[in-house]
Amino acid sequence: MSVIRTIGSKAASALDRELMSPEGGGFSIDQLMELAGLAVANAVYKEYPPSKYPKVLCAVGVGNNGGDALVCARHLTLFGYKVRVYYPLRSKKPLFTGLQTQLARFGVPIVETDVQKEFQQADQIVDGIFGFSFVPPVREPFLEVIGLLNEYCKKIPITSVDIPSGWDVDEGPVSSNFEPSSLVSLTAPKPCSKLFKGTHFVGGRFVNKELADKWDIDIPKYEGVDQVVKVQ
Repeated sequence: MSVIRTIGSKAASALDRELMSPEGGGFSIDQLMELAGLAVANAVYKEYPPSKYPKVLCAVGVGNNGGDALVCARHLTLFGYKVRVYYPLRSKKPLFTGLQTQLARFGVPIVETDVQKEFQQADQIVDGIFGFSFVPPVREPFLEVIGLLNEYCKKIPITSVDIPSGWDVDEGPVSSNFEPSSLVSLTAPKPCSKLFKGTHFVGGRFVNKELADKWDIDIPKYEGVDQVVKVQ
């Protein structure tokens, strides 16, 4: 699929609500997060296998985008990577504490400091700092990690979850030089993805045809058990 329709931030939020409504998709938030995180992990494995890029740092923000990254970290561990998680503002909501407990049980370190050292030791990064609800400018405590993403995107592979952190969801890199090597759009690409130049996947196998038609988005043609489709 060479051209795939996008969905703006307000519509994406409304679609998420409909996916979780009994009359719409019937999903729970943890189901959607699990499938989204699995999709990101699937894309990482396809593009940057553990045989070549074994050490992964997952940079995690405070919202659902960060939750997707936590799920991704668990799956990458099970896929054979050596994963570490940078999570400077840990959520105390039960969904997120559960994800943290799962990582701990699988031996995944979660750190809150020394992010520069974490970047230096990684073979690749998963960027799960900001999602489609992000509104610039970047604020503390994420200024340093966004700066490091800007720096390290020229050195090692970085995969962004849904949108590159620091980008405006509609306008793109208005005040950012961050250009990840890969992007995994979830549910449907956001408008900023039109300005993205790297490898682009679409994932999230939870949208039925009725909802796709209603919201004017495309369901990519998934192969077999794949959780993502490469569209660029």
